[in-house]
Amino acid sequence: MENQLPTSTPTQTAPSAAPPPEFPPLELERRPRVITEQAAHYLNRRPQTLRAWACLENGPLRPTRIHGRLSWGMAEIRELLGVQ
Repeated sequence: MENQLPTSTPTQTAPSAAPPPEFPPLELERRPRVITEQAAHYLNRRPQTLRAWACLENGPLRPTRIHGRLSWGMAEIRELLGVQ
């Protein structure tokens, strides 16, 4: 009896990291408040940094909490970045 090996084996690919979310350019954002991930994108910081600012109340911006979620003001972000 002859052992037969499959001629082709299915290859498994490692799960790739999700691409970073796409946010509109700062100049085109018209909403008054944005989520933490978007604010971090504009400020070139990690979202966890902004969460630490909120928790420790020691950052240059103060978020508003809406139903337990952080909301960051676009006017304050623009002011901090010197963009109007």
